[in-house]
Amino acid sequence: MDKTLEQAKRHQKIRSLNEALDSGSLDQVARILNRGLSPSDIAHLLESTPPKERSILWRLVDKDLEGEILQYLSDEVRTDFLSKLNPQELVSITEDFETDDLADVLQQLPEKVIQEVLDSMDSQDRHRIEAVLSYAEDTAGGLMNTDTITIRPDISIDVVLRYLRRHRSLPDMTDKLIVVNRKDEFIGTLPITTMLVASPSSTVREVMNTDAVTISVNTPDTEVANLFERRDLVSAPVLSSEGRLLGRVTIDDVVDVIRDDADHSLMSMAGLDEDDDTFTPIIKTAKRRAVWLGINLITAFIASAVIGLFEATIEKVVALAVLMPIVASMGGIAGSQALTLVIRSMAVGQISRNNLGWLLNREFIVGIINGTLWALVVAGAAIVWFNDLMIGVIIALALMINLIVAAVAGTMLPVILRARDIDPALAGGVILTTITDVVGFLSFLGLATIVYA
Repeated sequence: MDKTLEQAKRHQKIRSLNEALDSGSLDQVARILNRGLSPSDIAHLLESTPPKERSILWRLVDKDLEGEILQYLSDEVRTDFLSKLNPQELVSITEDFETDDLADVLQQLPEKVIQEVLDSMDSQDRHRIEAVLSYAEDTAGGLMNTDTITIRPDISIDVVLRYLRRHRSLPDMTDKLIVVNRKDEFIGTLPITTMLVASPSSTVREVMNTDAVTISVNTPDTEVANLFERRDLVSAPVLSSEGRLLGRVTIDDVVDVIRDDADHSLMSMAGLDEDDDTFTPIIKTAKRRAVWLGINLITAFIASAVIGLFEATIEKVVALAVLMPIVASMGGIAGSQALTLVIRSMAVGQISRNNLGWLLNREFIVGIINGTLWALVVAGAAIVWFNDLMIGVIIALALMINLIVAAVAGTMLPVILRARDIDPALAGGVILTTITDVVGFLSFLGLATIVYA
């Protein structure tokens, strides 16, 4: 109930802000922005506003809030704001950022600007950022935060507690302390809950966990996300190949990975970038979409060329032109079902050489079953519609062929594309559509040519 009331109040504040913006009352807009809304709400509002109004709102935001708001913005919107700042302003705005968040921001900027920002930092902060920037953005090293609390195994719990009390605050998502030796080599972890109930005289070595989950620095971010999901982790140490502690990955960064992967899969199927801004200017949006439309046009010409090969047959039997879309459409749907399932399974690490054969065999049999079922249904409808037994037989055979091919292609395409370092979510749909269209038209019109020639 309290949560619902809070949401209602927030929505009312946003409505009031929009009304004030429409009326031109900028003082009221600034007051609502900076006193009535949280940074995450302001970020959401900025992303939901066209460019002109967005610039006005950003200018009205208090300088003290800018850094926190930036952390909630999508990459494209954030980059747009950051590109208008000089290095000194960037350092000022991002001074309270965690290492991994700041690294994410810097990676979106030109190399020259990155270097200027690094040169403006003190040596300790610069070393931390450079450590994260040295790893690929989509690995554990790119995700990790170097702000960790480490302890030695030979000290007592009482000493640990006194050491922690010297800190003004602990790093966010601190559910465990990391135990290392004098060479910073990982030994184990000391969960906060264990420390609180342990005897003050016990040593860290006596109560620490030596079987803690650790992550190699070059582990892909999707594998990190899967590990966090399977083991219900809040944080995990990141280690070098020599076993030295480099930092830690926390659940908030993993949630971002999961969300980005979901956005990527959804948007890529339409040929769009997951970071595309809803309110990107017209020309920029048109350019981005034109490329994907061009690729689809090429595949459409391929399918049309196949149809053109059977022009004489189509002229002789007009029913073929009426029924052609059914064969292609059914194949496209069947293939998309298999394609989506495999892409999703690959994303969560469920597909391997050991089970790929079983999956392919299953999809082949499913293709036969569904092909037979819907071939009978469509054949019956075609016979009744056109009063022609042979047209029913032709479309039934073509439908069976296309559904079987679609199921096999939908299963194998993501695996083949991934092996060639091509994004299955981006290219799979286009290639699959081309396959099902070509096979559907070729089988249907080819059989018709044999029968009616």
